[in-house]
Amino acid sequence: MTEENNILEKKVMEEIKSGRVKLRSRYVFLAEKLGLGSALVLSVILAVLFFNLVLFYLKASGGLGYLSFGSIGVFAFLESFPYFLVITFIIFIVLAAVLIKKSELIYKKPFGYVAMGLILLIFFSGGILTFTNVAQRIENASYRRHPAGAFFRPFLHRDLGGEQRGIMGRVVEVGTDYITVETPFGIKKMDIQNARFPMHESFRPGIFIKAVGDNNDDFFKARDIRPIKEDEAMMIRRGVGEKFGDFIPRMNIR
Repeated sequence: MTEENNILEKKVMEEIKSGRVKLRSRYVFLAEKLGLGSALVLSVILAVLFFNLVLFYLKASGGLGYLSFGSIGVFAFLESFPYFLVITFIIFIVLAAVLIKKSELIYKKPFGYVAMGLILLIFFSGGILTFTNVAQRIENASYRRHPAGAFFRPFLHRDLGGEQRGIMGRVVEVGTDYITVETPFGIKKMDIQNARFPMHESFRPGIFIKAVGDNNDDFFKARDIRPIKEDEAMMIRRGVGEKFGDFIPRMNIR
């Protein structure tokens, strides 16, 4: 055994002397390990944060409210779903898993168990964050000229308000066959001639409503309209407030 070790050592020394094998400083290995560990921690943190933002978006955007319209509201909900947020969240999970596989954390351990533990950790931590105001603070920053807000703005506003089958906003004008609403992305006129809505509801200026139907460049042809509850669609309420300010009643509204 000693003779074999001597032969192996001799071959290694010959390779080093020939220049075909180069020794690397232990500090290089240490730097690589620290860099890999930092990237792993950052990926896990971002995965947790984006999972929290997905939950926040589903609750605060009001998109789930479209499902209350039944089958007609399913397409509006699917259009309002935060696909960009979810895809980014999945990317960070995959990145974290790849970094774990490259590290020594799964040495002699099944990767499947480690990956499952990682996902459970992210889901649990993201769920815990829902009891804080982190997501809302990020949303507030997205309306400001702040570096962090500028980074998160595409994720929070990309899928908000761009639906072709649904619309949510604040009523500013009511006519005989139309309603004009303020949305986070501008003013939209709704054709309500063939729309259904609760008979006991009066869609007066200042209230928030949601509707499903068909959208085009000129107006939104509503098929069903309902009021938005006080604790519903808070992102829509804040977005309208940021763009148009507080509601001021207008005179001579029909």
